[in-house]
Amino acid sequence: MPQPIITVVGSSNTDLVVRVPSIPQPGETLLGSDVQRVPGGKGANQAVAARRIGAEVHFIGCLGDDDFGDAMATHLACEGLRLDHLARVAGVPSGIALIALAASGENSIIVAPGANAHLTPAAIDSALPVLQASQMVLAQLEIPLATVRHTFALARQAGARTLLNPAPAQPLAADLLALVDVLVCNETEAESLTGMPVTDLASAAGAARALCERGPSLTIITLGAKGCMVAAKDAAMHLPAFSVPVVDSTAAGDAFIGALACRLALGDAPADAARYASAAAALSVGIMGAQPSLPTGDQVAAFLSQHIS
Repeated sequence: MPQPIITVVGSSNTDLVVRVPSIPQPGETLLGSDVQRVPGGKGANQAVAARRIGAEVHFIGCLGDDDFGDAMATHLACEGLRLDHLARVAGVPSGIALIALAASGENSIIVAPGANAHLTPAAIDSALPVLQASQMVLAQLEIPLATVRHTFALARQAGARTLLNPAPAQPLAADLLALVDVLVCNETEAESLTGMPVTDLASAAGAARALCERGPSLTIITLGAKGCMVAAKDAAMHLPAFSVPVVDSTAAGDAFIGALACRLALGDAPADAARYASAAAALSVGIMGAQPSLPTGDQVAAFLSQHIS
């Protein structure tokens, strides 16, 4: 398989995970497991996901000058990411995510951005040669919006396709969506962007087509156990999810996005790339933790060989 070049601009967090019987309600105190420390962050997760599938991946982000940053920098290097534009910010803590993981596999996450908030447009300017060499450029919303917008403007000028994961959910200006080629969001994020509740397949198709009218040529809405909706301006297609046991849903969306970016960069048709990405997500929910759950290309291929449709 040829090796596509993908650049991920985004966050890197250390996840502090506690298993609990259920997601705590306001004012409720629960006893949980011992805390586990796991590498995460949407940007780093998607970068590692794409790398494990088989892409050459450049990661642009910021870490603090603390022990969490030291450990993360070492980990990302061991994963094989290109880190020429991973900066360390003096006097600032690295990003942290506090995760409550329920027995059902559902989770509740609080993110303290730390150094991620210090990723500026100037850092993207210095990485212009990397964008020019990339087939796909990914970003999420755990970094400043101005940096995301600047990244995609430069990527467009460089001839790279842009992929946005608009998470965590927030309103986005029309000028940013106009710079997006591929948009991947969940039901909550789709409703935040369109004002259209996504409650079933019909409403998912309507929201996806509406988002395509605002700029992206391809919109995918992930629907958890219901699969995903793949849409262009004039059509929408539902792809069912693979039926697998769920241990931990953390980073399932990131596994999907990293795999999708890799396959689109290789030239797969959108539906084929989305099915491959769905297989990566299905594998990820069977293993606890964010980056520990991200599958390799060989693992996805083996899974798909056992689930021929």
